[in-house]
Amino acid sequence: MTQRRIDAPASMFPAFRAGLLAAAIAIVAGGVTTLPAFAQAAGSADAKAQDNASLLADFIHYTRIQNYDLAEAMASELLGKGLSNADFVALVEAGGDVTRFEETVQRAMRVTQLEKVAASMDSAFQKGQLERARNPEQIAKSIAMLTGTDRGRRLAETRLVFAGEYAMPQLLEAFLDRSKPDRQAAVQRVIVGLGRQAVMPLCTALMSVSAVQQEQIADVLGAIPHRTSLPFLRELAESTSSDAVREACRRSIGRLGSDAGAPTDVAGLYRGLAEAYYAERSDVTSFPGEDMQLLWAYQPGGGLAMTAIRTPVFHEAMAMRMAEQSLRLEAASGGASSASLSLWVASNFSREIDSPEGYDNPAYPKARRSAEYFAVAAGPEVAQRVLARALADRDTPLARRAIAAVEQTAGGKGLWSDGANGVAPLVSALTYPNRRVQYEAALALAAAAPAEAFPGSDRVIPVLSSMVRGSTSQYAVILSGDAELYQGIRSVLNKLGYTVLPQGRTMADLAAPISEAPAIDLVVTAGIRGDAIAAAISDVRGQSKSIATPTLVLTDAASYTDLRRRFAADATLAIRQAGIGEAAITESVSQLVERASGGPVGESEAAAFGDRSLAALRDLALSGNAVLQVSEATTSLVAALPQVKDDAQLRVAEILSRIDQDRAQRSVMEAALAASGDKRVALLGLVGDSGKRFGNKLEAGQVARLTEIAVSGADAEATAAASLIGTLNLARTELVPMILEAK
Repeated sequence: MTQRRIDAPASMFPAFRAGLLAAAIAIVAGGVTTLPAFAQAAGSADAKAQDNASLLADFIHYTRIQNYDLAEAMASELLGKGLSNADFVALVEAGGDVTRFEETVQRAMRVTQLEKVAASMDSAFQKGQLERARNPEQIAKSIAMLTGTDRGRRLAETRLVFAGEYAMPQLLEAFLDRSKPDRQAAVQRVIVGLGRQAVMPLCTALMSVSAVQQEQIADVLGAIPHRTSLPFLRELAESTSSDAVREACRRSIGRLGSDAGAPTDVAGLYRGLAEAYYAERSDVTSFPGEDMQLLWAYQPGGGLAMTAIRTPVFHEAMAMRMAEQSLRLEAASGGASSASLSLWVASNFSREIDSPEGYDNPAYPKARRSAEYFAVAAGPEVAQRVLARALADRDTPLARRAIAAVEQTAGGKGLWSDGANGVAPLVSALTYPNRRVQYEAALALAAAAPAEAFPGSDRVIPVLSSMVRGSTSQYAVILSGDAELYQGIRSVLNKLGYTVLPQGRTMADLAAPISEAPAIDLVVTAGIRGDAIAAAISDVRGQSKSIATPTLVLTDAASYTDLRRRFAADATLAIRQAGIGEAAITESVSQLVERASGGPVGESEAAAFGDRSLAALRDLALSGNAVLQVSEATTSLVAALPQVKDDAQLRVAEILSRIDQDRAQRSVMEAALAASGDKRVALLGLVGDSGKRFGNKLEAGQVARLTEIAVSGADAEATAAASLIGTLNLARTELVPMILEAK
């Protein structure tokens, strides 16, 4: 505190000197040597408020003169006071220059040192303003002021528009009250001024009010230039028995117009609106950047009722509602469409994926069955459509859920034949740039044991064989022209377990190493500025191996805010300011990879994939499948045999024993020679199985070592070796020394 008072700007000194003068007068008048009155004042609420005001003024002053150390100190001290959001707004407004505060905070957020404290102050100010504006008592007062003085009316309109959707229950009630026509007209102006935030509350009420009120609401919707009301207006126009309501709906529909190529049927319009919510478009998002959104219901006798819902699951809830409207209308006219049903299933899966841990979703009661239940019940065509959507959207978590549903419901050609829109989504998943998706698609196709070739069938065995060794290797690309920056980030990624490819400015610079890597699991761009950043992101997304790869963008302060806003909806991107430390990069990478692809493949998960792959390859080998030929995996299996352990090694050897190639039989023999005890006995038996099927393919050196084991090995090993010699029908010259040795 001492340093702050010494360095305070000159504008703050008069008040401080006035306090000292008052204290001095008190001393002279009373002949005392203590300062009881001044001490009491220092501890009073007024003194605390003055101290808070000084801290805020100092923060603004030091930020503007670029003394960031003191600016940070002032902000930290003020934030440590524990002021409520409302109190913070009052403090800022008491300073008399809100614009100066807002400009300073925005400037501070572009400074790495001040970013955190400035963001906290900005958040407190914004939340405080919203809390005040959305207070029901404040809203009621503002509505009453709409018919007062001109100044009061303008102030009320500003406050109500700022309150937004939260004001709609009281605004609608006042609008439908015809006993006060002046207020009704003023309220209508406010509702129209709310724009998109008024549409869904009005549409929710539209179907539940009287015909007279429906006419009123329909006319207002026509004055709000947002087409999200079209499905509701069209449905009411077709279902109402009131000519006046029908005409009001038609008038508004005419005012709103329609998009070229948009559906003409009501069910299609609802489905189109569901798509808008699923895509999380800005025109159906009332409070971007906020933690909560609103769901609406209309209760006869009670009016509009709002329910807060967490933003991560809001769009899914609304997409499901609109898709349900579409399904209801389609079912009434003959049957639900796959398009509406698959959109609902995809939204439900996304709801589960995006739901915060432990969150009790008001739009989806816990008693309702899981998303998987509805997905498998919907059948294979719907599951394929959901998978096609996931692949197109680069939505890795959804793709994995969809593949599981496809595998459970589709059979035979249904897995690989042309599906929705003339594509075979499960086959396309074999080349999707995420290992889990590739693995699960290959396992599903292998389990179906296709009897005829199909486009992409040649990809199944290579994907399965790549899983055998249970690799947890992760590969990363760093795009940067700064060698020092590259090395610093590379060091961090190495500690996280990534194999980092050589330095390059663009993906084209790294074409060769990228082609050799089994996958690209992470991309980091650093030291790229301005418009080049968006070009770099586009470059990454333009490559088949990185189209869905989690990408961390480290950018300059000038581009940071714009990029975060521009790519806010892309779950595969994380935007951070350049210069953040190792801990922040580590945390950013971990969060990004977890969100975008489910996190790195760990040891246990890799082992599980390996086990499933071996089981699939064994089944294909046993059946002698002519389409998915296990012999195509020979190279990978031979390489894996000495690396895998225990039961996995025997399973790999069993598959190799069913492949008619020299190197297959010889590799199993090498494994047997390197083993001992029961393991050697088992492996020699598998070499014998191979010999029975395909004859002797061993090399002379292997035969010689086999003879040694038969002659001098332990009883079980010697017997197994002798059995193999007999099975392979080796030359009698090999047997004679064994007989003579035994004499």
